[in-house]
Amino acid sequence: MADIDEQTRIELEAAAFRTLLHHLMEKRPDVQNIDLMNLGGFCRNCLSRWYQEAANAKGIEMGKDEAREIIYGMPYADWVARNQTEASDDKKAAFEKSFAENVGSAPKA
Repeated sequence: MADIDEQTRIELEAAAFRTLLHHLMEKRPDVQNIDLMNLGGFCRNCLSRWYQEAANAKGIEMGKDEAREIIYGMPYADWVARNQTEASDDKKAAFEKSFAENVGSAPKA
């Protein structure tokens, strides 16, 4: 492994994170959160929650809506209106299982 100092490591991680956000926002907004969760065990909402939790841990007051806007690049409701499609019953069932395994008890519809 390359000998990388702490600051450079942080900068590289930040760059990779920004690239991931760009990819999800600009290149692949068609990829549904339910598919991300079912295949990877996380979705854009998870990323926004992790971002919010990290901000809060640093003493930065940030709510769910503000964190989602950072991750989605727009208000969440706008992203849903532009990009979200109706999921099949099979995908919804797989989501319930994946969410419970990766996040906790499944959200109520």
